[in-house]
Amino acid sequence: EVQLLESGGGLVQPGGSLRLSCVASGFTFDDYTMTWGRQFPGKGIEWVSSISKDGSTPYYAESVKGRFTISRDNAKNTLYLQMDSLKSEDTAVYYCAKAWRAPEDFSDYDEYDYWGQGTQVTVSS
Repeated sequence: EVQLLESGGGLVQPGGSLRLSCVASGFTFDDYTMTWGRQFPGKGIEWVSSISKDGSTPYYAESVKGRFTISRDNAKNTLYLQMDSLKSEDTAVYYCAKAWRAPEDFSDYDEYDYWGQGTQVTVSS
């Protein structure tokens, strides 16, 4: 059974940092591109960042480029998202997801076959 378990969310002040983790199980982790998405209240999931199978190539949405860093540790089956210079508009539930193939469009929800349960990130003073 595939499982994706996120952690690391919480309340942080504007300008602060958080590091999200996603522990994967039930599949061969280093065979798949992995992704972080986020969901604002009442909206669909927005693509945030993806990383290639070997971790060598990251991809970022323009809204987070230069502030967020995606990484993975294939030995630990874990995906990370380091979030710096956080803004109030980053407040959302953050999800990790497993791609079922090499994505052609990272922002397409159909590129992913499993999602975690999400972790809440709140940026507020």
